[in-house]
Amino acid sequence: MDEILQQALLYDFYGELLNDHQKEIYEQFILEDLSLSEIAEAEGISRQGVHDLVKRCQKALEGYEARLHLVRRFLSIKEKVREMETLLDTAELTKENQGELRRQFRELSDSILEVL
Repeated sequence: MDEILQQALLYDFYGELLNDHQKEIYEQFILEDLSLSEIAEAEGISRQGVHDLVKRCQKALEGYEARLHLVRRFLSIKEKVREMETLLDTAELTKENQGELRRQFRELSDSILEVL
């Protein structure tokens, strides 16, 4: 997965666990795509200070994911829902294959419930 997308997902799930200052700097870097220098100038701190803060935030967010696995679960469920949509889009609904389609849906829904 793209590094920026991964960091944005981590922030979406765990960002509220950062303090206000960390959130502000991290949002500017990841979501607003500002450079370390731009953030440093706007915040009145050194470029190295911004870099260190961003790295600490990334490490904290990755640590939350390592313990809680919310992003992994979300992506797994999202993939299984896509599989269900594909089944519906490609299935020919006849009396003969309704049972098979039900079985496939139950299998996917059971795997979603396992993730939860």
